[in-house]
Amino acid sequence: MDLNRYHKLVRSESRAKKYLSKKCLKNGHRFCPRCYNRKLYKLSSGKRRCARCKYSFHDFSGRWINHGRLSCVQWLSLIKLFELELSVRKMAEQMNLAYNTVYHAVRKIRCSILAHAFDAKQLMNGEIELDECYFGGRRKGNRGRGAAGKVPVFGILERHGKVLVSVVPNVTAQTLISLTVKTVRRGSIVYTDKFRSYDSLMFCGYRHLKIDHGKRFTSGKVYINGLEGFWSWAKERLIKHHGVSKENFPLYLKELEFRYNHRRTDTFEIISDYLCDLVPKCD
Repeated sequence: MDLNRYHKLVRSESRAKKYLSKKCLKNGHRFCPRCYNRKLYKLSSGKRRCARCKYSFHDFSGRWINHGRLSCVQWLSLIKLFELELSVRKMAEQMNLAYNTVYHAVRKIRCSILAHAFDAKQLMNGEIELDECYFGGRRKGNRGRGAAGKVPVFGILERHGKVLVSVVPNVTAQTLISLTVKTVRRGSIVYTDKFRSYDSLMFCGYRHLKIDHGKRFTSGKVYINGLEGFWSWAKERLIKHHGVSKENFPLYLKELEFRYNHRRTDTFEIISDYLCDLVPKCD
């Protein structure tokens, strides 16, 4: 979103609310967030009631943006600051809000990103790079004793496309191959280093090419520099958070995946759409 339009939206609460409310419509129509029925009655309080399930709601009911402490103008300001990668503390200072209020609102943004995560909704194909990386911990090293206390993450990068990263319980062949088969179309060219967990890829319908990092980092088109570049990019951005707990790490990881996959895109509109979407129901 260009700055002129953004500044016009945040000048008044009514404009900001109209912008966000419009994103809550389905094909231009309001609907019940519980049963999705479109036959509604307007109540004197301004809310609407579903003719089928009798649920009373307002435009943001059941959605990520339904966070009562923030006005619509404040939500739009927060989205813009989040887009600019400011820390929660700096956001709170600029918006003159309590740290906890901003922290919980930013968590809503991260949860909405996680709910819309790429997660191989369509199979990746073509030239694919695979690699595993470890985050956190105090001791240097990615494998063996150096991995103690760290969180293992598996990455799949489609060259000239998207990256998919997932926290994994371990980096055994069973775990990594299983994720690859679910995500990458058979017949694709897969590039890895010589880590033994990847050895069985050739039996899964892939053309598997390996680079020996003990000798060189590239050999023609055989390299995993794209994914290794993502690891460096991700770790650099995590530094500003001054430590992330293991419980919250998946949220931050998916945020980084989102930012990387949309690094050439205006993310303000995308995040606004995510926040105005319904919170998924837990079965």
